[in-house]
Amino acid sequence: MYLIPALIAAIAAYGVIAYIIYRQQLFKDHVVFYGPILAIKTVNVAFFDRARKYSTVLRFYGSAGVAAVIVVSAIITVMLIIALEYTLIIQPEPTGIYKPQNILLLPGINEYVPSTFAVWLAFIIAIAVHELGHGFLCRVEEIKVKSMGALIAVIPIGFFVEPEEQDLERTKGMQKMRMFGAGITNNLLIGALCFCLLVLVAGMAVPTGAPVIQGIYKNYSAESAGVPQNSVIYAINGIPVATRTDVTELLTDTRPGDNLVLTTAQDGSPRDYRLTLSAWPEEIGGGKTTGFMGVYYYDGDTVIGAVRGLVSPLGFFRFISVPFDPTMSGQLLRVIAFETPETNYFKTPFPFFWDCVHLLFWCAWININVGIFNAIPMVPLDGGYILKEGIDRLFERRGIAKYGPPVISAISMVMMVMLVSLVALPYLLHL
Repeated sequence: MYLIPALIAAIAAYGVIAYIIYRQQLFKDHVVFYGPILAIKTVNVAFFDRARKYSTVLRFYGSAGVAAVIVVSAIITVMLIIALEYTLIIQPEPTGIYKPQNILLLPGINEYVPSTFAVWLAFIIAIAVHELGHGFLCRVEEIKVKSMGALIAVIPIGFFVEPEEQDLERTKGMQKMRMFGAGITNNLLIGALCFCLLVLVAGMAVPTGAPVIQGIYKNYSAESAGVPQNSVIYAINGIPVATRTDVTELLTDTRPGDNLVLTTAQDGSPRDYRLTLSAWPEEIGGGKTTGFMGVYYYDGDTVIGAVRGLVSPLGFFRFISVPFDPTMSGQLLRVIAFETPETNYFKTPFPFFWDCVHLLFWCAWININVGIFNAIPMVPLDGGYILKEGIDRLFERRGIAKYGPPVISAISMVMMVMLVSLVALPYLLHL
């Protein structure tokens, strides 16, 4: 209700402040404008020099990172080709994940990435560690750093490290590739660490044994009586129950058409509902003759099992797809990413447990995706500059250096066409 006015007020305030700074030439040594984007920078970047003490280790780290980036670049290229083929065959409607705004990882703009504190903090961390990687490897490779800072457009949208152009131009080969790949390497490493911590920490949650109603079957007893989802069964016909087993035992002697009083609580407020029991549907009842309330329970043990199952190649792909996955598998894992009522159905080992889990999820998810995106072999992305340096040096050694720029341009254009096509085809195919 108050989001739009608050957004308009924030934009107006930013516009006024930016205009005053621009007109009065305030902080001119530390503020630069790129159109409507305000860059706050500092030349106090001596701390990057500390990396030179660890040059051997960091060069090894950078070289391993370049190898990882090349592998990721090849995988993402193949996946883009498969995704494009899939789009042409399936011809999906331009809805859901195929909306243009859902291609971007911007919180609040992407429908599947919420604008929460955990998401924004993870987003800032991902950009910061990316740029710090470039800065430290610049100094390891004897490239001076002129400045560093933050880009602001109402809110911080990014960070930057500005290398000395002449030093960057004279640096060739693996030295330059290590510098370009350091940001991606940092993102992938931080993402992997947060992913491992996520599985370990989330696995500490202990599911409640209480009979929690996760869902209501349509056209059955509970729906007719108005029983709400995400409520806990406290009693049946006045007899207290503490587990799903207790509920099952009390229903053992019932038959379709019997009446009972179901006591549930939502937000701690008990309420009675009078149900006329239904017959079990054949597809889930398997010939049961007892009465059927028409509810299904939240299975916390299965959720924790699914979280622990993320540590596998298939599990990792499930992790990447969690925000977009509407299936039951995706629903099981949403507790680790979103503020949902299901978080109330676990016993947690310390305060702010789920805030910690959500931050770890988004730190892992955003860092990994930022790393993967930047590894796309397309200039001006880091993966593209690594490809450019590799092709330039290869062609130079073979005496055909003049063909390097057109080859790099062609590859970048093909990648750009594939990316744009994934956004545009769902619209073009349904004109």
